[in-house]
Amino acid sequence: MTWLVVAALLLVVVVLAVPSRRARERLAGRRPAIRFDVPRIRAGWIVAGPPWRAALGTAGVAAGPALLAGGPVGALVAATYAALAGRAWARRAEHRRRAAQRAGSLDALCALVADLRAGIPPSVVADGGGIHRDARLNRLTTAVWRLADQTGAPAADLLERIEADARAEDRAAASAAAQAAGTQATAAMLAVLPVGGIGLGYLIGADPVHVLLRTPLGAGCTVLAVLLQCCGLGWSEWIAQGAGR
Repeated sequence: MTWLVVAALLLVVVVLAVPSRRARERLAGRRPAIRFDVPRIRAGWIVAGPPWRAALGTAGVAAGPALLAGGPVGALVAATYAALAGRAWARRAEHRRRAAQRAGSLDALCALVADLRAGIPPSVVADGGGIHRDARLNRLTTAVWRLADQTGAPAADLLERIEADARAEDRAAASAAAQAAGTQATAAMLAVLPVGGIGLGYLIGADPVHVLLRTPLGAGCTVLAVLLQCCGLGWSEWIAQGAGR
């Protein structure tokens, strides 16, 4: 029965590890820029998708060995922590990708302003220098072109103001994220504390892993502790996201 469960988990991992068509297209588009960076390519295959997919994939990888070593409770604990780590990894990668796209959009907007200041006709700039990576900047840029075409308003001044506002918004978001980093660090430290408790139990001559994984009372305490930790991590993440809004 145990081997059937392990085989099912491995099947889930294989299914989740195969990237979707959108992920393959995204990776194919990035490959020329990172073709000499093998670790980044491999990481891209794992995190090129929604966070829930990375969470399920890492949970399946961790649950199989933990099931053989620690039983069902050990598999639950390992899968939960692996899912949290995989989700955090995927969210961080997505945040970096969006930040890079945002920076590229602002640089393109700055280039638009420079071209207009240099006297390049607005029609040429609009055809060859669109903002393709940020939907909000796309809408604002389109509105500027329409306004300049209908009223003769200075497009360069309007675009420069849009860029300045966007960069100020990014600086405010970065400041809020820095202020919320303390909350996230505290949550991470509290999540690691049980490991210290288990080590302390071994130092005093007990066998806490056996008690927590192999006895009914210990298994109940373990499941409750994992549930409370997940709630605490979710709460701290909610606080951090609220500070960034």
